[in-house]
Amino acid sequence: MEKLKVVSLFSGMGGMDLGVLGNFSYNNDYYASNPFEIVYASDNDNYSSHLYNNNFVHKCQIEDIRTVTINNIPSHDLLIGGFPCKSFSIVAQNPPRLGYDDKDGKLFYEMVKVLKKKKPRFFIVENVKGLISANRGQAFPLIIKSFEDIGYTCKDEVLTASDYNVPQKRQRVFIIGFKYVKDKNAFSFPEPLQKKGPVLGDLVDINKKVDDKYYFSERAVKGMLRVREKMNKGRVMDPKKPCNTISSHLAKVSLNGTDPVLYVNKKYRRFTPREAADIQSFPKEFTLDGVSEHRQYVAIGNAVPPVLMWYLIQSINTIAKTNGNHKHH
Repeated sequence: MEKLKVVSLFSGMGGMDLGVLGNFSYNNDYYASNPFEIVYASDNDNYSSHLYNNNFVHKCQIEDIRTVTINNIPSHDLLIGGFPCKSFSIVAQNPPRLGYDDKDGKLFYEMVKVLKKKKPRFFIVENVKGLISANRGQAFPLIIKSFEDIGYTCKDEVLTASDYNVPQKRQRVFIIGFKYVKDKNAFSFPEPLQKKGPVLGDLVDINKKVDDKYYFSERAVKGMLRVREKMNKGRVMDPKKPCNTISSHLAKVSLNGTDPVLYVNKKYRRFTPREAADIQSFPKEFTLDGVSEHRQYVAIGNAVPPVLMWYLIQSINTIAKTNGNHKHH
């Protein structure tokens, strides 16, 4: 089967892209290669792009999507990306036309512009679950309508990473857009896997010796213990269960936050960047070199778990095979 061409926007460190391509191992399972090739990837963040470019043969362009000439983006069958979360609240607060005036709000419309001009057969958009309820529930229908106005029909679903072999309770909304109704009718989101997936302790050896800098000071611990009961903070993870959501906030995690922490040998510690990448289902050989730990945490927390994306892309794979090739012109 001829490879389907993929354009990746807001690529980050490449979690979605790796899942789409396949051909990697994670937690002793092999995720086979998929019939896709990435013909163009783009992000405006130097640090996550650096991580991307260290790990993929093809390269991510470091650029601002608002200044890209859309004609220069290659023809493609599938567009993927998670537009920055900040942009949707603006979509809803203003009449849509005002959304164009806002720096971040505009990023969502940039994606719409690319779709309108390039008309790929499918698109996959990922965002935080809060998108559905944002602005008293006004944002989500506007976003779907923006896609429908340019000729796509959509299906959306909240997927939980732990249902798909990722040791994390992360929930994200995925919107799949279809140029052809036939494709939409044939598509279904992947069913949660029957077998129980990995838990935190399968990927993170919590007793492993880590640098002192990952442990919280006694003062931080005392402060947290004083308020823990009323605040539901100090989210100590149970290694026998999937972990709470790994967010970009891990860079500045505090014991008073809602971020997951470990409690080992009577000491509290945060995850190392490598552990965070493991919980996000990045393979061991995915390197984090060349950027500061702070930037690693941010990029990892913003990523889509590659294994989750691999399962989702199988649903596109299936219909691309069965519904014949509507080739792009």
